[in-house]
Amino acid sequence: MENERDIMTVAQVADYLQISEVTTYKLVQEGRISGFKIGRHWRVRKEDLREHIAKLEHGEHL
Repeated sequence: MENERDIMTVAQVADYLQISEVTTYKLVQEGRISGFKIGRHWRVRKEDLREHIAKLEHGEHL
């Protein structure tokens, strides 16, 4: 069983995707990666991120 968090910060998403935090913030704010805000901070569900990756693997664009 994997020991992972279901909810990720923008920094964790950036690290996971190996892209910059600035780019990650932009993608989340534009809605290209599904996210939600808790107060002023963005969060991303890992399952939503996996769905986006699957779409990218099948030729769709963010």
